[in-house]
Amino acid sequence: MKKIIATTNAPSAIGPYSQAVDCGAFLITSGQVPFDPATGEFVPGGIAEQTRQSLTNVKAILEAAGLTMDHVVKTTVFLQDMGDFAAMNAVYAEFFTEGNYPARSAVEVAKLPKGALVEIEAICLK
Repeated sequence: MKKIIATTNAPSAIGPYSQAVDCGAFLITSGQVPFDPATGEFVPGGIAEQTRQSLTNVKAILEAAGLTMDHVVKTTVFLQDMGDFAAMNAVYAEFFTEGNYPARSAVEVAKLPKGALVEIEAICLK
């Protein structure tokens, strides 16, 4: 079973992909960059603001599927600059219940869509 998840509370896909796919036991999100769904533009500010918006977008997608951030079992964080790791990490921690953190990979990449500083994707266990 495969069900496409879409919400107007997170940015629309900017290509031929879905915001998330419900695979039965799992929900997998596409990578979320820091677009404000109301404006279609990046949120102003640096890595902290962009991380907060990216995770807010992930959260909105999960809510559209009837899930919460506590359902997240794995994230991948793509950073344009690994020097931003500590600032990203501080904001990231605000979105998860202490002691219930998901597994995570964080990698530095050469470029992200539209020049974003961060992109975050999630895998959830339903």
